[in-house]
Amino acid sequence: MENPYNVGLDRNPANFQPLTPLGFLARNAANYPDAIAIIHGNIRVNYQTFYDRSRQLASQLANLGLGRGDTVSALLANTPAMLECHYGVPMAGAVLHSVNTRLEAATIAYQLAHAQAKVLIVDREFLSVAQAALAVADVSPLVIVYHDSEWTELSSVDTDDHYQDYDEFVAQGDRAFSWLMPEDEWDAISINYTSGTTGNPKGVVCHHRGAYLLALGNVFTADMPKYSTYLWTLPMFHCNGWCFPWTLSAICGTHVCLRQVRKEPIWLALHKHKVTHLCGAPIVMDIILSAENQTLTNKVAFFTAAAPPPERTLAQMQEAGFEVTHLYGLAEVYGPAVVNEWHQEWNLLPIEEQAKLKARQGVKYLPLENLDVLDPETMSAVPADGKTLGEVMFQGNVVMKGYFKNPTATQSAFEGGWFHSGDLAVKHPDGYIQLKDRSKDIIISGGENISSIEIEDVLYKHPAVAVTAVVSCPDEKWGEVPFAFVECCEGKTVSEQELKTWCGQHMAGFKVPKHFSFTPIPRTPTGKIQKFQLREQVSARLQSEESGSPKS
Repeated sequence: MENPYNVGLDRNPANFQPLTPLGFLARNAANYPDAIAIIHGNIRVNYQTFYDRSRQLASQLANLGLGRGDTVSALLANTPAMLECHYGVPMAGAVLHSVNTRLEAATIAYQLAHAQAKVLIVDREFLSVAQAALAVADVSPLVIVYHDSEWTELSSVDTDDHYQDYDEFVAQGDRAFSWLMPEDEWDAISINYTSGTTGNPKGVVCHHRGAYLLALGNVFTADMPKYSTYLWTLPMFHCNGWCFPWTLSAICGTHVCLRQVRKEPIWLALHKHKVTHLCGAPIVMDIILSAENQTLTNKVAFFTAAAPPPERTLAQMQEAGFEVTHLYGLAEVYGPAVVNEWHQEWNLLPIEEQAKLKARQGVKYLPLENLDVLDPETMSAVPADGKTLGEVMFQGNVVMKGYFKNPTATQSAFEGGWFHSGDLAVKHPDGYIQLKDRSKDIIISGGENISSIEIEDVLYKHPAVAVTAVVSCPDEKWGEVPFAFVECCEGKTVSEQELKTWCGQHMAGFKVPKHFSFTPIPRTPTGKIQKFQLREQVSARLQSEESGSPKS
């Protein structure tokens, strides 16, 4: 029998519209046009101007012939231009590709070509690396250069007339442009590239629906009231800034842009603008705490991801007036999709016990349907005993569409109807999950994902290196750093400094191993490197150093 509640009750434009976060900005411009949306140095941008400039950008992209399915790449710092790109690009129907500003030219070139970028909007600070990337890329996008008033360093980079000026480009646009809603909320809004463990990075495609839902999920998770003030210590290129570029418009909040994460401008902004929320890796907390004699006059919520911060750091942040919450997620789930929700009674526990609880990744975000730790072979849930390892898996509307032009990787990631994170964890009796290892061999350093295999590939190209293996090493400042084990070719030697220099010439600086060990590398009888033994060696070395014993 047909369901009577489906008879004559079909979807139509009056009762069904695709979800998109773009409407948040339009709503604020209509209802709160004079509210301050963006603060950047001495610049103040209200919501009407923010909306107008986003539409102008969209209209100019449309005038270039860009539309649905086209890609606009942005190599930008945390600036007003980057916020405008998060609205203006999808308002033209195009897809935003936010490029990690710390990457080397070769990787940027691959991403531009793979994403088929039609336009590249680049900050003049990064124009040199962009030019190097374009010299070897298989695409030739139109280059538009953003001249940020807060970037005052002299540059010898060629910025002659063959580059469009961003502000001039936007100014020529139509502020009354009828921007495009997505035809379907499943339409792509962004593509972000992961640090894959093998081969080239994968392009994570996110849709309007997921961006809308995670943006609202941030409001609930971060307990953000209307008119909250958010300080941009998290890179906007990282998972689209965890969707906070869209979140702030949902609550008519204020973006405080921060071009460089330094202690003086952070504290100046915290005091001057009465910041209420900020996000970042544990390294950002260390930068904040490195300032002497600084305390807050108002409570500030700090959301951190990656490796759990040390107990000492948590205690110092609390003393300075910050409320720290631990999050977990991946680019494939739009950024944070798991939160260590804090129970009030936990405040009565000793600080050591609180630190242990804060180290856990937690429970699912409100817009995430299912989160569990499963046995990847049987796809059954592991016992909630805090001991049994399984793989963290996700289901829901804030899971990516898939990997761009990579059906094999997409099918593998969604096997069994779950998104396989590749992260190994346990589930505690109260349902909170806690990461224990990463099956992808990804090292998270300062909030950035580093592929151990990428480092190994570079080391193997050195003429003195016969065998190498890279594992993560705990680091108080960065959370984790790469630790490289090396066996030299017979009759050849190489120093640690020589290998660091070599790596620095072939990859981004943050990927260069911080430690090296020249020692035989353990293998199985079939020749497979046993990385678990190397991790044990790293752990033993750290324990030896802490006890004051000589290094082994």
